[in-house]
Amino acid sequence: MKRDVSAHLDVLVHADSVLEFQIAVARQPGMDLSESLVFELDGRRCQAREVLGPHGTRIHVLRCGAGNLHAYYSATVLGTALAEPPSEYDLAIYTRPSRFAESDKLLNFAAAEFGCGIDDPETPARVAAWVARRVRYLPGGSTPSDGAVETLLSGTGVCRDFSHLTVALLRAVGVPARVASAYPPGGVPMDFHSVPEAYVGGSWRVLDPTRIAPRSTLVRIATGRDASDIAFLGNHGGDITVNGLWVNAFVDGPLPYDDFEQPLTLA
Repeated sequence: MKRDVSAHLDVLVHADSVLEFQIAVARQPGMDLSESLVFELDGRRCQAREVLGPHGTRIHVLRCGAGNLHAYYSATVLGTALAEPPSEYDLAIYTRPSRFAESDKLLNFAAAEFGCGIDDPETPARVAAWVARRVRYLPGGSTPSDGAVETLLSGTGVCRDFSHLTVALLRAVGVPARVASAYPPGGVPMDFHSVPEAYVGGSWRVLDPTRIAPRSTLVRIATGRDASDIAFLGNHGGDITVNGLWVNAFVDGPLPYDDFEQPLTLA
């Protein structure tokens, strides 16, 4: 499957700062990636430093002064990533509570609702389906500081909220789970997308309780414990204002069908 993805960020930097972008497609064996990444501050090219993160994640670190910064990224992706064998560290870290996936606060609730799922391969799909029924997709229905507990109580949110609640509930019943950011061909609304992944039957399986885009079309960007690890833009220093964000993702040909129930690995 050929996928074309792109992103354009317009950021007003008010004072000297160090910015971290996670908008480039993750480098993974089995995929053919052709890409371009350009940063311009007040019309002048500037160079970012690439830092490698887990699971092919790439962070582009840019130290810049005040001004109007534009980031332009485009990529063509061919092939499917080879499945990455999880390490013992992965299975440990992705079972622990984290900032936005507070599984320790949901232990009793998750046990009463789903039982103990560590030995039940059907549990991740049941949890994702439950979240899909329980939470309504509502832009503006949550804040950037909301975690899984707030999403459970409010019943509204965007993709990151769906991911956090799914991951927190899975960890609460003993299933290792993590989040990934991705480009979503066919996604409505079109934006950077967040999906949960669960460790099932010896491999990571992608879930998507939002059901926004076919999972087989998704293109991985970053992977981590929760949104704090996969944010598309981080700021250390001066204040910034994001004036605009444009994301596009397409497949060559018709979008494939996804029942959102069958096990699937994220490309």
